[in-house]
Amino acid sequence: MTTEKRSCWIFGGAPVSSDHKIIPPSDAYLIAADSGFSLLKRMGLTPNLVLGDFDSLTEDKPTDCEILTAAAEKDDTDTMLAIKTALSRGYSDITIAGSIGGRLDHTFANIQSLAYILDNGAKGRLVGENDTAELFGAGGYIFAKNDKMYFSLFSYSEEAVVTTRGTKYDLDSYCLTNSFPLGVSNEILSSECTLKIEKGRVLVIFSKK
Repeated sequence: MTTEKRSCWIFGGAPVSSDHKIIPPSDAYLIAADSGFSLLKRMGLTPNLVLGDFDSLTEDKPTDCEILTAAAEKDDTDTMLAIKTALSRGYSDITIAGSIGGRLDHTFANIQSLAYILDNGAKGRLVGENDTAELFGAGGYIFAKNDKMYFSLFSYSEEAVVTTRGTKYDLDSYCLTNSFPLGVSNEILSSECTLKIEKGRVLVIFSKK
């Protein structure tokens, strides 16, 4: 009989202020993607694995964990390489810290990586200093109220049909499109919000007010 492995946290290189603390679960498997090692080290955490082409790491590699060195010219970003490694090792719940902010192309690439995680039957989320992002397919979902955060929905497919309850601006079988940002800057007013996705994929972003 097999049991599902604990969660995996990947640390990327997006800027995070020195007073911001990232606290993964105590049993999480920790991967540093290239310069993400600097963030993980600053958080006082010890990685299980450090990988990448190491073109942006400005300090010595650690000597007390597994190291995987990739070629500088490759199709995968260092974060995607970390995701593929996590999936291949059986992790089905993947959080990517230090993944929002900094270079826009890196942030967008990380958002696209959520689709890859979903396509491979796992859950993925991005965690930044002021935002979190998660991609969902058809189904029903519940989100807790957070007065400090905006709640935004974006269609990640050409169209996404959604129903929400418990928000300031509820939607009823509404067709979001990927060419108009109607779902931005909503708020959860009830103790929890329910989201039903009848069709398509939806990117859910919580952003600090």
